[in-house]
Amino acid sequence: MKITDTNEKLKQIKCVGLMSKPNDTNLISHYEEIKQALLKYEVELIVESKSAKLLGCDSVSFEEMCRRSDFLIALGGDGTLISLCRRSFEYEKPILGIYAGNLGFLTDIKFTEIQSFIDKIFNEDYRIDTRMMLEVSLHIDGAIQNIVAFNDIVFSRTKLSGMANIEAYIDGELINSYYGDGLIVSTPTGSTAYNVSAGGPVVYPLTKALILTPVCPHSLTQRPLVLPVNFEVEFKSLDEDTVIIVDGQDTYKMIDFDYVSIKIASNGAKLIHRVDRNYFEVLKEKLHWGQK
Repeated sequence: MKITDTNEKLKQIKCVGLMSKPNDTNLISHYEEIKQALLKYEVELIVESKSAKLLGCDSVSFEEMCRRSDFLIALGGDGTLISLCRRSFEYEKPILGIYAGNLGFLTDIKFTEIQSFIDKIFNEDYRIDTRMMLEVSLHIDGAIQNIVAFNDIVFSRTKLSGMANIEAYIDGELINSYYGDGLIVSTPTGSTAYNVSAGGPVVYPLTKALILTPVCPHSLTQRPLVLPVNFEVEFKSLDEDTVIIVDGQDTYKMIDFDYVSIKIASNGAKLIHRVDRNYFEVLKEKLHWGQK
């Protein structure tokens, strides 16, 4: 079964950067294990400032960490990895996710595998998958503020008594009006997040597509829509209480902008995985597929 679309490898490994999950002191011993595993290959491990404060080690700024590192490590879970992908987007560095709790959809290396997987990296026994990201442009008075999202952009109402009323346009033409609890614009990777809870499709993460899924629509005729990657969709809100939530991490008020446009970002997130990582096995474990 073909489970990847690239043979990309790291060109060199002299320095590795690390960002950890906030406020989890249980990660200190695992940081030391990662450091020793890399020292075996004479590789420097550097840590961004907030994580270094938690782990009790020397620090560098986040920007310096990204510039100097040949690849990055997200130590904690899917949320930590998503945050690192977004913050390091412009540096295009591959990222390895090591999970602190249960197996995630994105992080697949557990603590007991740290040494063995780092050995595999130096033996080129790994793969790098490129995951599509979203570029979100917030337009106001001719100015544009650009941000990126890894999983999804959610347009949501702020009042329980109200409804979100959102119009979607392509090339200036209205394609749909969404009236209900909100709308999710998702990447294929993010299809297994809020999107699937709202009845959207599960899309293989290496697929190139843009997914629009209404949340509790007022009309039963509203259905999820999957668009080609070369489409750019513009959104306008017809009420004052709609907010934009980026990967569940940042929130903006629609009323502060004239409109919002979303398209596929020019770069993707590069994730380092085991060669034998099988997305369908993850789905079977997380969603209990194949069980009677």
